[in-house]
Amino acid sequence: MARKMSSEPIDKNDLNVIIEAGLRVPDHGALSPWKLVILQGDALINCDNHIILSEFIRLNPNTDKKFQEKESKRLQRAGAVIAVLSTPSEHPSIPQWEMQLSSGAVCMNLLACAQSMNYAAQWLTEWYTYDEVILKELGVSQKDKISGFIYIGKKNEEPKERIRPEKEKIVSYWN
Repeated sequence: MARKMSSEPIDKNDLNVIIEAGLRVPDHGALSPWKLVILQGDALINCDNHIILSEFIRLNPNTDKKFQEKESKRLQRAGAVIAVLSTPSEHPSIPQWEMQLSSGAVCMNLLACAQSMNYAAQWLTEWYTYDEVILKELGVSQKDKISGFIYIGKKNEEPKERIRPEKEKIVSYWN
């Protein structure tokens, strides 16, 4: 979980490996219907203070200071945050849905690669994922969406396994 990871910087070479792995996804037509925005170092602080916190206060002017404090460090829970943008285009034979799935696959690959390198990593879509002001500040066009924010940091503690569905309840075999 993001709240349990260290905000120490991520090794540049490791981050490049994670990004390269993230881009190795199914991509019908080689359209690359996604973009990545990397936030690390001062960019995390600036985005928290000048975009997320100010937008949170604008939307919640009477909120308690402890909630404002939480929002002022939202992205700084990690050493790097990768915003994965879904940027589908019009195509005569490739459905937008496939392009959106490809963007989700980027998120999953980034997550799996970071975790395989023994980093803590979490895929989040919190309130700011859908906020118009924040989307504009991050350079997301009106037709695009954020598929997720991938938080990557060093582990402060080993994560606990979360509850998973019972396979027998969700898997069927067609005959």
